[in-house]
Amino acid sequence: MKLYRLWAKQALPISKSEAWEFLSDPRNLQVITPDHMGFQILSGADRPMYQGQIIQYVVKPFKGYSTKWVTEITHVKEGEYFVDEQRFGPYDLWHHKHFLREIEGGVEMEDLIDYKIPFGIIGQWVQPWLVKKQLNEIFQYRLEKLIELFGAFEGYKSEFELT
Repeated sequence: MKLYRLWAKQALPISKSEAWEFLSDPRNLQVITPDHMGFQILSGADRPMYQGQIIQYVVKPFKGYSTKWVTEITHVKEGEYFVDEQRFGPYDLWHHKHFLREIEGGVEMEDLIDYKIPFGIIGQWVQPWLVKKQLNEIFQYRLEKLIELFGAFEGYKSEFELT
């Protein structure tokens, strides 16, 4: 079993509470997901985030293919972090931790995702040129979209890494 990791860090010139308000609203995931992904929330996003919340989406990771994705919010510490885990969907494992930390002049957001690709050796083969590439594009889009929405944090280098 090969486990992959995506790590991302970004700062925004807004308060921690403003960042939490935006990121903890499940409906905003659609805002920060590229349009070509066909992301649509089917159910479960009608309330602010809470532990045990089940959210169901449709996503089109590749042209001509759509899949349901069901996540559960497994941990929430108000204003600090939350964790979502895939229950059903395109990955064998998806465990996504979101952290917020107040910094001088704004907030630093950190994402840590551990994931496993299905289909054994075939999944490992497509990981570098298909899955990794797509996740890279999604997180680059999010980085740019959050800057568009909230402004750039001068002097801060946002970064992400997939291993």
